[in-house]
Amino acid sequence: MLEFHHRKTESKRPRMRDRGIYLLPNLFTTGALFAGFYAVVQAMNGRFEHAAVAIFIAMVLDGLDGRVARMTHTQSAFGAEYDSLSDMVSFGVAPALVIYEFALQGMGKLGWIAAFVYCAGAALRLARFNTQLDTVTDKRFFQGLPSPSAAALIAGFVWVMVENGVPGQDVRWLATALALFGGLSMVSNFRYYSGKEINLRKSVPFFAILLIVLAFVLVSTSPPEVLFGVFVLYGLSGYGDALWKLLHRKKPSPLQGGEK
Repeated sequence: MLEFHHRKTESKRPRMRDRGIYLLPNLFTTGALFAGFYAVVQAMNGRFEHAAVAIFIAMVLDGLDGRVARMTHTQSAFGAEYDSLSDMVSFGVAPALVIYEFALQGMGKLGWIAAFVYCAGAALRLARFNTQLDTVTDKRFFQGLPSPSAAALIAGFVWVMVENGVPGQDVRWLATALALFGGLSMVSNFRYYSGKEINLRKSVPFFAILLIVLAFVLVSTSPPEVLFGVFVLYGLSGYGDALWKLLHRKKPSPLQGGEK
């Protein structure tokens, strides 16, 4: 009887351990989902600074859940679907509602259309990413602006305006342009650097650690302006890359063009 009870206890241990491991990345996803929902609630209550910070927190948690799943070898189809639905709330619906409540609601149809363009762009971006995940050959680049970066662009803008005491109605045209820019950039074919080839397990030179420390110091001096500036540059990087490729496209020489 004791031996049977001992075997029964041992048989349960691996199952509980597996359940706990798979629960870990989904906890980060749930945290990101909660942060996105919290951003919506705070925007409805007029607390736009809290809403913007919540979107940035969702961005951090979204970046952690995938890394945790890979490090613990707990990737699953359920986790991938759950992460995609969480992204739609945190980086699609939440930023669209935040920017609408902050600056676009006084613009009539144009305001909610701009917010919808952003929201639809996020949905299309996530759907395209999920369907092309197994066919992407160059993982160094994303096709289209990633939805977390587009959300950070919106959140950073709102945060900067609130921090400097600028009412949303005074920058409603700029907010409209930003919402349209984010939505259309997500469904564009421009390339954006992914950083997926960076291996955190490899040793790095001392200079790299120094740059990381300087980056933390720079962000801590003025988080809204620095974060917004970083994501503006990242959002424009895809257009810059396309322009660079267009300007440096190889043209056939006159001799080569005349040969047959």
